[in-house]
Amino acid sequence: MKIPLFKIYWDEEDIKAVEEVIRSGMHWCIGKQIEEFEKRISEYVGARYCVTFNSGGSALHALMLAYDFKPGDEIIVPSFTFIATAYTPLYVGAKPVFADIEEETLGLDPEDVKEKITKKTKAIIPIHYGGMPCKIEELKEIAEDYNLVLIEDAAEAFGAKIKDKYVGTFGDSSIFSFCQNKIFTTSEGGCVVTNNKKIYERLKLIVSYGRVTAGDYFTSTSDVDYAIPGYNWRLSTILAALGLSQLEKVDKLIEMRRKNAEYLTKELRKINGILPPKEPNDYFAVYQMYTIRIIDNPEKRNSLMNFLAKKGISTKIYFDPVHKYLVFKKLGYNDVNPPITERISSQVLTLPMYPHLTKEELDYIVDSVKEFFEEVRT
Repeated sequence: MKIPLFKIYWDEEDIKAVEEVIRSGMHWCIGKQIEEFEKRISEYVGARYCVTFNSGGSALHALMLAYDFKPGDEIIVPSFTFIATAYTPLYVGAKPVFADIEEETLGLDPEDVKEKITKKTKAIIPIHYGGMPCKIEELKEIAEDYNLVLIEDAAEAFGAKIKDKYVGTFGDSSIFSFCQNKIFTTSEGGCVVTNNKKIYERLKLIVSYGRVTAGDYFTSTSDVDYAIPGYNWRLSTILAALGLSQLEKVDKLIEMRRKNAEYLTKELRKINGILPPKEPNDYFAVYQMYTIRIIDNPEKRNSLMNFLAKKGISTKIYFDPVHKYLVFKKLGYNDVNPPITERISSQVLTLPMYPHLTKEELDYIVDSVKEFFEEVRT
């Protein structure tokens, strides 16, 4: 592909940070950089606590355990999401309940969420699609009114905010992902941020076998105890060091993404039949993905995807509805029919987006899309 869907932005400081840990010959696991990384994330978003994990999926799973959700509990999730969001309740035997999305942000529709609440509902897990904040303020009100736990799946939205409040600080707890295509990356990794000390302390146990010890387990001579069943979900020191270096430039990376998105939107909105993303008032999106909608019909969307592939431009459909996957069909989700989710998912096409897209690359994307629509008209 001439232009891939994403490229990782890196510099010599990233290499230096990782090299320092490697050359130390010690503490590649449970090193000081992990605690520093967690501290810096907390400070950036404005949360009291942060626990890092080996993935955003592990972070979500850990929250299910930390909040002690059980079989029979219902947790409201979108179907328009990466499958990890919908899997999460299943890990503890709870039931994911699919609510529809709204068209402005492509996040959970607060009104439909209210319709899905029952006596068994324990939590709501919204996502911030592609780095665009969802209607999280309205969802927070609903969670408070019904005494539900609100967990933000902010995997794609580090640095996004509404007014001056960062995504990840509206919910009771939230997760971020640091996978390779995210706003900044540790290659793989994630974290939970929360203001709840009890949840934080449980997460610290869950992330490392439920182990209670002072200092580094591998070098400490202190007594060790195991308080609860836990997992080996730790982020390595090497990746934490990389995360610290990447985090240093995250504002720059976001600014570059927003500038690229602004240019694409300015040009693509001129084409009839395309809806580019649009920020609501007071919203600050970070454009982890740049997704357009082809509003005529799914066939045209698929034809555009094939046309751009022939031009060497990588695109992807984010997301197909989760409830249509075989795994959920086997679980009995055969009568789920969220109409907006199904319509939107037939329209979306994610175009290349990364911080260092050049003007030439941006123009090539725009010109290729224009060429397609001109050919379709003729």
